[in-house]
Amino acid sequence: MQTRTPGTPGADRPVQIFQVSTLYGAATVAAALDAGRFGAPDDARRLLLVSNNAEIPETALRLEEMTGYDRIAARFDGTIDWNEAIRPHHPGTWAPRPEEVPLWQRVFRTAWGLGGVPVHLVVESIQVNPAKALAAVFAESGVDVYADGLMSYGPTRDELPQSIGCRVRRLLHLDLVPGLRPLLLAETGVEPELVPDDAFRAVLAEIAAAADGDRLVAAAAEAAPTAVLLGQYLAALGILTPDEEEDLHVRMVRGAAAAGHRSIVFKPHPTAPARYSLALRQAAEHAGVRLTVLDGPLLAETFYERCRPRLVVGCFSTAMLTAAVYFDVPLARVGTGTVLERLTPYENSNRVPLTVVDHVVPDLETGAAPAVPGPAPDTLGPLVRAVGYCMQPRLHPGLRDETAALLTDGGLTERYVRRERLTELGLPGGDPRRHASRLRR
Repeated sequence: MQTRTPGTPGADRPVQIFQVSTLYGAATVAAALDAGRFGAPDDARRLLLVSNNAEIPETALRLEEMTGYDRIAARFDGTIDWNEAIRPHHPGTWAPRPEEVPLWQRVFRTAWGLGGVPVHLVVESIQVNPAKALAAVFAESGVDVYADGLMSYGPTRDELPQSIGCRVRRLLHLDLVPGLRPLLLAETGVEPELVPDDAFRAVLAEIAAAADGDRLVAAAAEAAPTAVLLGQYLAALGILTPDEEEDLHVRMVRGAAAAGHRSIVFKPHPTAPARYSLALRQAAEHAGVRLTVLDGPLLAETFYERCRPRLVVGCFSTAMLTAAVYFDVPLARVGTGTVLERLTPYENSNRVPLTVVDHVVPDLETGAAPAVPGPAPDTLGPLVRAVGYCMQPRLHPGLRDETAALLTDGGLTERYVRRERLTELGLPGGDPRRHASRLRR
């Protein structure tokens, strides 16, 4: 992707830089823009900074190749390729050395035509690069954070440097679990702010409209599927082995077939490695169902819009909750228990999304009826806060007493926090002798 920056008109206006790495995140930003969360279009120049954070960016699907990207990019005055800007470094690892920060800011201001105007940053995942590096370069800029999915409900992965944390103004997030308050950045006093449902729904419809005439979408829709199965990239993250992830997908096929669905679509994750599974097709054939693999460069939400399925099955994908909240599609889960057992370290950022789905979505393999989860049950908030404390106790010491009380009352079981972790934190349910030994050491 070539960097595209605006010409001289309006060059003296403040600049807003929006950093995105996924189309779902870009859609969230677009909805916030449309809802007026960043002021009027003439208040500032808006630049879209795109980063490809895949392990090997050169072989991964690029964001601008995703169906509907052009419609999102049209909202901005220019686009910037972050990978190109820091080449040959990787976006996930590069950060400026402190003594080089002024130099790098001068380089980027010149290359991107920013001049000396004030810059405001809007980033995802502020605790890691590239967002953290961008905030370090523009050391005097205010920062807004937007949450790309269910991870907003979990704690911040790492404690932010004071020089960055004090500049974060707000957390913008989707209301994927109505009534559940995000833990992300709560330790800094940042207030969460909802991106309006109607604005995000309108952006999803706009992206879906870009798929008009798409051959893959049309072929999948012709199969008249009633269920959509969502793949993830758990093997690529080292959470499951490739064979275990393949088995997880096979279990989804069998579960959907047992629930009475005769035509199903499997949607791999956009950033998952290409892996065409003979076992998946064999499972569908054995179950007597028609399987269509939809591996084109599009969001699962685009297919929801086109196909209106009656069931969405996944492990703990954000797209599951999107189906329920914005399309009123019933959900079912497969494999959350397995992943809860395998997820390491305990601080893994996937733990809270996994916990949320495990708690509110019916298990397909137990015969439970799929359902639209609706508002967060009263049990979910305390559970998420307790798991969040066990993940990051130093960031949320005020949650310790509440967590201990929940453990005493049986509201936090070993399914969500292992005895070893309780022992390590000196919480009820742990081994007090081992904890005392740790303290002496």
